[in-house]
Amino acid sequence: MTREKRFQLRQSMILLFTSLIWGAAFVAQSVGMEYIGPFTLIGIRFLLGAVTLLPVILLQNYLIHPDADGVRRNRDGRAMSGRILLLGGILCGIALGCASTVQQLGIAKTTVGKAGFLTAMYIVIVPVYAFFLGRKTRPLIWLCVAAACVGIYLLSVPPGRITLTRGDALCLLSGFLFAVQILLVDHYAALADGVRMAAIEFLTASAMGFVLMLLFEHPRMDAIRDAAWPLLYLGVMSSGTAYTLQFVGQRGLNPTIASLIMSLESTISVICGFVFLHQTLTMKELAGCLVMALAIVMAQLA
Repeated sequence: MTREKRFQLRQSMILLFTSLIWGAAFVAQSVGMEYIGPFTLIGIRFLLGAVTLLPVILLQNYLIHPDADGVRRNRDGRAMSGRILLLGGILCGIALGCASTVQQLGIAKTTVGKAGFLTAMYIVIVPVYAFFLGRKTRPLIWLCVAAACVGIYLLSVPPGRITLTRGDALCLLSGFLFAVQILLVDHYAALADGVRMAAIEFLTASAMGFVLMLLFEHPRMDAIRDAAWPLLYLGVMSSGTAYTLQFVGQRGLNPTIASLIMSLESTISVICGFVFLHQTLTMKELAGCLVMALAIVMAQLA
């Protein structure tokens, strides 16, 4: 095996591990809701995520030194703009907070497997958004959108009804909101340091969760202690660690291959829901998962 092949394999394994973390996170989100409300979970989760990134930021401060003009630059030579960093982090954090809150409310009323696939719709939605923003969208993308709609119907619409269940509708809406967050990250990641921006993003989303918690929930310390393990997993692993692994794994890897590997989180969420929560899907729902998986793969190959 050549050195290049070994590098590609290593990067792919890193992203596969990232997908495993994200897929299992749906179980942690569901279990955490047994003890605390969705806003409390959001606030604590992203606060832990920001804290997890602090050692990475400190390491960057040690490795990245200012130039003769006192300006810190990334490896590619771009200057680190504090104003853009703050603006991008806050905007991405607002989008992340909204998307995660809606997703969390949806998970409380559906299975983790269905939630994983419906949220993964962002992979199809992103290029559609890009089309309306003036970017070219290939015709195959529209076929993917149509296929995804069929998959949503099979996965989420009960027999004899033509409407989504409330939980499924919320998870689908979170996919649209996550697509906004992805486009914001895509824009600002090229203008500022990604890890620092993620820390600001997490802190913003955390602040949103805590504000909503104070307005609508009355968390107890004993309940938070009972939810400690799901919270630690979501904060340290799903937010802080997985984000860092994504950054490392995508470096030097074909973005289409990277997206395909990370989209496996939807399939992993079904497996984890069955193994850990004994949640099963009907044949109709499994067919919906298959159709959506094909739509997701086609969208990345388009």
